[in-house]
Amino acid sequence: MAERDTPTVLFRMEGVSKRYGGVRALENAELAVTAGRIHAILGENGAGKSTLIKIMAGVVAPDDGRMLLDGQEVAFRSPAEAAAAGIACVFQELSLIPDLSVADNIVIANPPCRFGMIDRRAQRAIAEEALARAGADDIHPRAAVKDLPLSRRQLVEIAKALVSKPRILILDEATSALTAGDVAKVFAVLKRLRSEGLALLYISHRMHEITELADTCTVFRNGRNVASFKAGTRSSSEVVEMMIGREYSNVFPPKPKRIAAAGKPVLECRSLGWSDRLRDISLTVGEGEVVGLGGLEGQGQRQLLLALFGVLRGTTGSLLIDGTPATVRSPATARGAHNAMALIPEDRKTEGLMLPMTVRENLSFAALDRVSRGGIIDRNKEEQLIDEMVRLLAIKTAGLDIQVGALSGGNQQKVVIAKWLMRKPRIILLNDPTRGIDVGTKQELYQLLRRLAETGAAILFYSTDYDELIGCCDRVLVFYDGRIVRELEGDEITEHALIASALNVEEGKGTAA
Repeated sequence: MAERDTPTVLFRMEGVSKRYGGVRALENAELAVTAGRIHAILGENGAGKSTLIKIMAGVVAPDDGRMLLDGQEVAFRSPAEAAAAGIACVFQELSLIPDLSVADNIVIANPPCRFGMIDRRAQRAIAEEALARAGADDIHPRAAVKDLPLSRRQLVEIAKALVSKPRILILDEATSALTAGDVAKVFAVLKRLRSEGLALLYISHRMHEITELADTCTVFRNGRNVASFKAGTRSSSEVVEMMIGREYSNVFPPKPKRIAAAGKPVLECRSLGWSDRLRDISLTVGEGEVVGLGGLEGQGQRQLLLALFGVLRGTTGSLLIDGTPATVRSPATARGAHNAMALIPEDRKTEGLMLPMTVRENLSFAALDRVSRGGIIDRNKEEQLIDEMVRLLAIKTAGLDIQVGALSGGNQQKVVIAKWLMRKPRIILLNDPTRGIDVGTKQELYQLLRRLAETGAAILFYSTDYDELIGCCDRVLVFYDGRIVRELEGDEITEHALIASALNVEEGKGTAA
């Protein structure tokens, strides 16, 4: 690694290891971070990336090895010490306090004071400057964080990291919740920070982001770094094969030949509406069919899934299940035996899991009525179902009685999916389920999706990844401004068609439809 011998190396790790009990999280890790460069850290969930950045950020202490900053050996006993040394992190799991304002969150570590009180004017000025640096100057500093959508909260998190003017900025899946427009803004910010001499450590499972941003890449697998190289010198397939340790082919399972369904669809909605976010939505999903929801983010796709699952109040229109009118007024009725729906949420940390509870408890929670009688849980039946799900989804865990929060992000997502599959749903609603998980786990989930369809499940699949819509879906319904503007099927599902439809542009004409 020639870059390690250059005088511009700002931070270095040598032989760093970390174990949790008998689990090796990191083993003899080597890393060189250079000023004025964007360094991508690649690897599957559980490869050691999170442990690496937690050690850098002072969250955990290494068992062995050393770290050097400006050539001097350092050891951080807390995140405050790492921050004082100029290392800031933006984690995928947000650290914001929802009930506080944007400005309060941004300056929470070091609020400006005057006469023993917080100086609100200075606080707002600091917040406005940080938001502008993060490309989010349209967010009002006095807005409550809880009132912001997830994508805007992520930008506030980035502004919070930049307020300390760090020398090294670590971004862990920092764009996974952002809209396409916000991602473009963040990329512009990161490129500007690089030009100003900031060292950036960038972790993402989105290969196109790595291609656009990275100067240097380091690949981790099973707690070890297996390669470092200049960005652009290896193909995406080569990089993925380094990450997963095997040949990467047949990413998406083959789609069955499309045959016109004989009989009524499993799920049908007619003229569904809600506020100004959903407008006259009519669609069908047949038995064994995977129907994608496309379009730019924020066009009503998530609201549709919530409406179908009984979360939203005041919806209009009608819903039919197996051709029979159905009323779904709450998630409880949606998941009941008659409707048999499951909703895999967007944010596994806050909406899909109870992090302090065990893997076992999280898996059985949604299916307690299936494994109990008269209020008493049948432990044998519970164990049988849980074992079946662990095998089906290949959930990697040191045991069923450890906290689910200790699992890697990909395995946490598998637990979210597994707990709903324990209910044997016939209608599966997926809200961007692969956000923030590694390519190997994604491949496993694509295979699972097709197997579920083969058993007769009707699947409605929202994804922000065009490749997933193309590779997984039998049909794609493209949303624009709360409406379905186009239906694509078979060979019509191409990136060009998806983008043109998402922008509500007539293909070949370049004007709004």
